[in-house]
Amino acid sequence: MGAGTVEVAGGKRTERKGISGSTLKMVAIIAMALDHVGAVVLARVLLKGGNGLVGLTQVDMGVFRIYFALRLIGRLGFPIFCYLLIEGFQHTRNVKRYAARLFLFALASEIPFDLGFSGDLFYLGYQNVFFTLLIGLLVIAGFRYAQGKQWNQALRIIFCLGVLSTGALTAMYLRTDYGAVGVITIAVMYLCRKNKMLEAGVGCVALTVMQFIEVTSFFILIPIKMYNGKRGWNMKWFFYAFYPVHIFLLYLVACAMGLGQVKLM
Repeated sequence: MGAGTVEVAGGKRTERKGISGSTLKMVAIIAMALDHVGAVVLARVLLKGGNGLVGLTQVDMGVFRIYFALRLIGRLGFPIFCYLLIEGFQHTRNVKRYAARLFLFALASEIPFDLGFSGDLFYLGYQNVFFTLLIGLLVIAGFRYAQGKQWNQALRIIFCLGVLSTGALTAMYLRTDYGAVGVITIAVMYLCRKNKMLEAGVGCVALTVMQFIEVTSFFILIPIKMYNGKRGWNMKWFFYAFYPVHIFLLYLVACAMGLGQVKLM
């Protein structure tokens, strides 16, 4: 029986209730965009005086509350993208092509990302989330490779720990968005993939244990519970393009407000 359908009397097939993968992706995109409004624009408003949160006016405190609320909402984005990455990995016909696509858009996103989050055209101190997703994809590909080998359990565990350690250290060294925490989150979610609620839950736990602000990520359990396994609209390219484009547009908004030169890092 295909994903997203159920059998009924008379052999007819009806759509399973719930939300599709494309709807789930839109939830993540909206959360991410709101997060970046705070991180790219409002953070500059708060830092414009050069003293951080020191000496904020009452108006600035109002801006800070909005900023903090947007950042909390934004915590829903990354774990959903991790969940969808694992879904895509399990269903793709060509993992190498999937990885190449992530790498291509990681490169294409870097200049908009650097402008948005540092104010510089090139900034090596912080890399965009596509690099984290790519490294996570390679780690779980290594896990699947080990599962397909006729190795004893000890050797398989050692190999997988080595792959995970390499991925986490690479993300840490490159200073990718979410870094080693993001790679570990993808790995533990993949290991729990046979139960979608457990998969999402352990991902949120992994994020929250290492970064408590991620506690609001647990709200993803609501849309994940509603996910019906169907793909929905084909919006793969929309997401890939939306990421660098919306960050660049937010940077232009900051520039129009006279805040383009405010350094966030």
